[in-house]
Order: sequence, then structure tokens, then C-alpha cells
Amino acid sequence: MTAREASLAGALLDHRYQVTSLLARGGMSAVYRGVDTRLDRPVAIKVMDPHYAADPSWAERFEREARAAARLHHPNVVAVHDQGVDYSGDNAHAFLVMELVDGGTLRDLLEQRGKLDPALALSVTEQVLAALSVAHQADLVHRDIKPENVLIGRAAGPAEGTGVVKVADFGLVRALASANTTSSSVILGTVAYLSPEQVETGAATERSDVYSVGLLLYEMLTGAPAFSGDTALSVAYQHVNTDVPAPSASNPLVPAALDDLVRRATSRQVRERPADATALLAELRQVRDALGLPQVPVPALPPPDVGDDHTVPAMSPITRPVNHTLHMPEGIAEERPRRRAPRFALFTAALLALAGLVAGGFWLYQAANQVAVPQVNGMTRDRAKQALAQAELRPHVVRKHHNTVDTGTAIRTDPAAGTEVSTGGEVTLVMSLGRPTVPDIDPGNSRADAIAAIKQAGLTPKHDPGLDEYRESIPKGAVIGVAPGPGTPVKIGATVSYALSKGPPPTPVPTVAGKSRSAAFSILRQAGFVPYDAGEVFDADVPAGYVVRTEPAAGTTLAGTGVRVGVVVSNAVEVPDVSYRSLGAAQRILADAGLTAQVVQGGAGFVSRVYQQNPGGGERVEPGSVVQLWLFP
Repeated sequence: MTAREASLAGALLDHRYQVTSLLARGGMSAVYRGVDTRLDRPVAIKVMDPHYAADPSWAERFEREARAAARLHHPNVVAVHDQGVDYSGDNAHAFLVMELVDGGTLRDLLEQRGKLDPALALSVTEQVLAALSVAHQADLVHRDIKPENVLIGRAAGPAEGTGVVKVADFGLVRALASANTTSSSVILGTVAYLSPEQVETGAATERSDVYSVGLLLYEMLTGAPAFSGDTALSVAYQHVNTDVPAPSASNPLVPAALDDLVRRATSRQVRERPADATALLAELRQVRDALGLPQVPVPALPPPDVGDDHTVPAMSPITRPVNHTLHMPEGIAEERPRRRAPRFALFTAALLALAGLVAGGFWLYQAANQVAVPQVNGMTRDRAKQALAQAELRPHVVRKHHNTVDTGTAIRTDPAAGTEVSTGGEVTLVMSLGRPTVPDIDPGNSRADAIAAIKQAGLTPKHDPGLDEYRESIPKGAVIGVAPGPGTPVKIGATVSYALSKGPPPTPVPTVAGKSRSAAFSILRQAGFVPYDAGEVFDADVPAGYVVRTEPAAGTTLAGTGVRVGVVVSNAVEVPDVSYRSLGAAQRILADAGLTAQVVQGGAGFVSRVYQQNPGGGERVEPGSVVQLWLFP
């Protein structure tokens, strides 16, 4: 079905499927909302361009691939209900009947958010891999994993309100490959997500899908494809000759473990990748557990801009081969060297390949009708997308900050307005996010996290010691705030100062002199100090075991928590009163108190008694002191 062919809305296909309204249209197919009149259920109907149905070999392949896809039963796979060819009317129409998905695509989610946080990116990837695992176990390779083929429907039941990921278009790429050409020089698939072996030979295995999923994860983590270029050939060349960069190079918040996961999945050496989706899924779950990332729900998406329709097609419409097919003359996709070639040699090879392309008269695209990119600067997103669609171009929306262009307004297109491009080609539509705003950094975050968040917002972080403060509940060195405040619009690259905690404020050592040891320890602990025994001293004014002083002294201001404070207690001995005691009894009582008795007078008689002592009873003396006794007779 061409872009200009009349809609089939109102038609009844195969005397069963009522076509109600157009959902999406591409150069090679259109997707309609429909009703299965036999089962009275809503469905999505993909109708292929009429010229395909006229090719018997293609129709046979289409039926075979549809049957294979229909055998896949999984919550993350778009269900295929039926296929057929309708011969009513002037043209035969091959069609595929599928589940009608309520929601949007991963492309829509990426356009909304730019990039996804690691936990959400892994949740989406996990469901994609779950779908591919079922397919790989059934010996079915997808061949065209891309954001447009990853649908996000609305979950039902207990999970209502969240999204569910569904993979679409199983087997259609291989069916299309059988139409019009059997040449090995024709590669079908979306160039941005092709594996190196698909570029070189056109062959695809389970590891080819693994490579594409790795690129999908890279784009979710960074907000941009791993490879880009002015032509499809330049992108394909990078797949073959360039390693996929680490996501953290574009997004410093990506953990190293996710860099490694993407690196393994996108290795240019086929055997170095996980064997299939099941193997990569196991690795993903191990990495998520090791990082301690939660298994977050995928957000449900609002309806796309398709009039009053609240669904997206279960499978994306297929555009003309100019968008999805890279025609490579033999020799362009050079064999990967077993050892690293000098850069000059690679550069020379690329120039020779391009020269051969021109000299041989090969074309990169089929039916490449040229159209000028329209001027959309200053338009809203919907108006700009409509203008590009009317020019038969496919908008790919990216969002960037801008100091002067308001939020939600088109900044430019890439290629620029007026540039001649192929009809049906992709044009990057750059929409403004307005001026960047200072990120909201929760107090207590680490300095490194604050710096990364500020840089992520396109701003310049700077520590201002003059803003640092003592904070009771925030550890020393952690962030307490930013200036300007969170949410403040600033120019791109503007400096954002951050302040750090000095830890808890300094605390004076409390006065515990005259307290018992146990009471003093309790008071010091309550003040945040760690008390310890610092010895004993004599103080006639303080009873034994009671505090004489602290080290440092009471009132000294100490910063931080867990500071040790010594407690010095009195060892004074209270002299017992031995009046009227016999000499022997008096000596025993004083000895028990650690004192020494000294007779000054008397004590010779059997009935001698103490009538005077010095020091007197109740006085405090140092341990081992002498107590003088006077006895009579």
C-alpha cells in the first residue's frame, strides 16, 4: 500500500475482519483498527502493499512466517491471530490480524524522557529479552529489534495502571526479504540496529538479536543511538568496524557493570556475545542483583497523536525499503580483520569502497525520490511532526536545552530545512527543553552524585566553602544544598554551587563534677561523647568514686560525634570514727579503710580506749594516710 493509496476503512477483509479506521501508514504497509466480526473483538490489521500479494513465492513465505509467529504465546509477544489474502476489489491485499495494543512504543517513551534511569532501562530490556527467549527457543529470529517494534501497552488486572512491554513484527523482515530480490547484497533491517554480520552477509542468528538488544539498552541509558551518520552506509560501516562505546561515556550515572553488559552484548565478534536472549536475560538479572537495583514497573504511556484513537498498532507499519533496506554492492561490507588494521588502511578502504560505489553506479536506496526538508523552526512538536509527515518524512524527535527557544518549540531539523532527502527518510526533529534547571539534589547525597547530576543537567558544578554548614543529621562531606536553588532556570553551562555538611555542630563538654561515675558517663553519652576512665586523684571536697573533673574540661567545645572524654574521679578516703574503741578494734577498722593507726599516748592497759583521734572521724584523707590515736589509761 503506497502512501497515497486510498484507505481501506470500511472494507470487510476475507468476509470476517471489518476495517474501521487507519492507525498508521508506511511505504509498504498500513495498520488499521478493526473488528473480528466472528469473535466480536477489536484487532489490529496490518495490510501489505498490493504488489506483494501478486508474488506467489512471497505470499507463501508470508503465510509461513505468520504461522511461526502465531505459535509464540507469551505476555511480552504481540499475539498474531490470523493471516490471509483478500481478493475483493481491484487489488489483492495480504493482511495480518494481531492483538490491538493500548499504549505507545519505546520510541515514544524515549522521546518523552530522553534517557531512562538504569533500573527502568533494565526492566524494559528484561521484558524484551523474555519475548525473544520464547522466539529463540522456537528457532525464530526477529532480525529487526528497534524502539518502534517494542510496544508498551497497558497492563490489566492487579498491575493495572502500569505498562507491559510487547515485541512486535516477528518474522516479517524475513518474509519481506523474499520479495523482489534474492541477492545477498540486500540487507533488510533498520540500519541503526543491525548487527555486523547482517551488514556483511545479510545472515542473522539469535546472537544478531542479542546485538540489537544491546544497542537498544545503550540508547535507553544514554538517550541516543550508539552510531549515527549522514548516510546509512556510514552507520553500517561503523557497525562493522567500530566497537559500541560505553554508555557511561555519555551518561556518567551508568554503573560500570552496565557498561560491561552492553559491551558483551554488542561485541563485533559473534561468538563473544551471549548465545541467545535467554543467556543475556540471565546475565541482566545477575547484574541487576549485583547493583541492588529494584525491579521497577514500566510506566504506561498516554495515547499517541493519532486523532481520537487510544491505541497504537500491534506492529509498526513497514516503510519503503529506502528506510529499512541498505543495498550494499559486493565488497562494501568488508571482512572484519583478524587483527587491528592501521587507521590509514581502514580510511583508505572506506574511500576505495565509496569510490567503487560511485564508479559502479550503485545506489544506496531503492526508489529514492527526493523531497526538501520543510521549515519547522518555532513550531510546536505536533505541528512540526505533521509538517514532516506531510512531506512524507519520518520525524525522529530528540530534545535539547536551549537558552532562548521556549520549551516545546522546534529548534531545527537535521538535515537542515531545505535539504533534499529521500522520500520516506528519517529527519531528526530537535525540540527545545528550554533553559536547563538546577537539579533537585536531596540533602545527604554524596559529593560525587551531586557533581554528576549537575553535569547531567548541562551545568558546571563548583564547591563553595562559604556555604558549608554544620548539620546534625547529615554526615560530614555530604551535600546540603545548591545555589541557585533547585528548579531555577539558568543558561546552558552556568555554574551551580553546592554546599557540604561540616557534620554535627560542635558540642560543649557538660559539667559533671560532683556526680557519681555512672551518672557522669550517662550524661556524657547523651551529649554525644564517648566517656572513658581517666584515672583517680585526691580531692578532699569530693567523695570517693565521684567526679573531680573531665578531660577536656567542662565547657570545652568539641566538633564531631564519637569524641572521647576522660572522667577523673576522687579517691578520697573518709576516716572512720574509732572513738571509745579498743586499740585492736581501732587498728582493724582503720586498716580496712586503707589507713594506718599510730598510737600517740596510752594503750598499755587491757581496757584502754580511744578518746581522741587525728584526723577526726568523717574527714577525707588520701589513701594510706596515718591516723593518730590517744587512749586511756
